[in-house]
Amino acid sequence: MSFSDFHGNAETVHRLRDMLARERFPHAVVLSGARGAGKYTLALMLAQALNCLTPTETGGLPDFCGQCANCRRIAQAADLDARFAEAVETREGLREADKKDTRLFVQTHPDVLIIPPDPPQMMIKVDQVRRVIETIYYRPSDARERVYIFTDSAFMKEAANSLLKVLEEPPEFATIFLLSENPGELLPTIRSRSMVFPLAALPVEEVERYLAEHRPEWKPQQRALVARLSEGALGRARSFDVEAYVAARADALTILNSALLGGEHTALFKITETYRAGAEGRDKTEQLLRTLYSLLRDLMFLSSGAQELVHNTDIQGQLTKLVEAADFEWIVTASDRLAEVERGMRRNLLRSLSLDALELALEKG
Repeated sequence: MSFSDFHGNAETVHRLRDMLARERFPHAVVLSGARGAGKYTLALMLAQALNCLTPTETGGLPDFCGQCANCRRIAQAADLDARFAEAVETREGLREADKKDTRLFVQTHPDVLIIPPDPPQMMIKVDQVRRVIETIYYRPSDARERVYIFTDSAFMKEAANSLLKVLEEPPEFATIFLLSENPGELLPTIRSRSMVFPLAALPVEEVERYLAEHRPEWKPQQRALVARLSEGALGRARSFDVEAYVAARADALTILNSALLGGEHTALFKITETYRAGAEGRDKTEQLLRTLYSLLRDLMFLSSGAQELVHNTDIQGQLTKLVEAADFEWIVTASDRLAEVERGMRRNLLRSLSLDALELALEKG
């Protein structure tokens, strides 16, 4: 693997590699972009390039070999979801007294530390930043640079202030990456001490070409749908669960058809009965709500005459029938009601009843 395997944002990647070539790489880098845009992948690649034992060149710019001991060990952290799950499981196996004081980290190389948001709040906590402070001023043992990757920009206030102290006087042999969907979440003083590199969304056509190569089992219609729903983020497109989305969309269409076109509610109540308590029911309901938002957005585009922005192009005929009964005010009301259901879920209200109430609230007289 090398930088040539990173898809899209060629200009941004070129700038970063050029700074590596000139040995002018910043001590703090903010990589911003949507979920699945490749922020984490690029940060790991840069960590490998900073520490590769047998560096190479491609296109006249520095690259990493992907084969040396440092490259391989850093690459073991590539599946962040799996490494995060392992860290959570390890903490759950501790005694209660130790569990409370243990924070989550991912580390497959002694000089590369990955700091994910800590559950259940899913925020970067001060004890995680303290771990960075405790180690960052020691010279690396097996690498040229110590690398720290914060995978989220949701910092608790004390944690953000602690990180700021490190950024004010960083050691010359350490690099900090801050990954963020919205850099505005970071303190202005943190941003001012970092260089921000945005990763833009890729064109739909490029995502479709990528999926044709990497998900050949999908039909062209499915690839076209996922390319639009992923909004230019390859990581999101690659891991997209088409079957789960289509199943949730069928339920969402039943809700919208019942609300806008009227008719018998038996099918609707049969569907909402399946959204029960427990983690599986919560995930299923969250998928349904996300899908409803997606369909409402498409209805908005269609009602505004912006058909080219529709994501669910494979069911555009059904959506066109619905939009004839849905005015702008109804779409806004529906979005507000969805937000109420989300708030109810956070209060652990019964999901099936919440969805039934949503349906009744959306019915047009």
